[in-house]
Amino acid sequence: MAVPKNKTSKARRDKRRANWKLTAPDLVECPQCHALKMPHRVCPTCGYYKGKEVIKVED
Repeated sequence: MAVPKNKTSKARRDKRRANWKLTAPDLVECPQCHALKMPHRVCPTCGYYKGKEVIKVED
């Protein structure tokens, strides 16, 4: 089985993990109601996607 030849320091180990973090979701403006929504998804405010009503939203 593979065994490390030398000890990996904490600094070297943590440098690898520096970019391992969460990112905030991107939001776009709905062309129908101008509310913020996630891209490529039905707008939860108005129920439209690509100019067509996909779901009925009750007020």
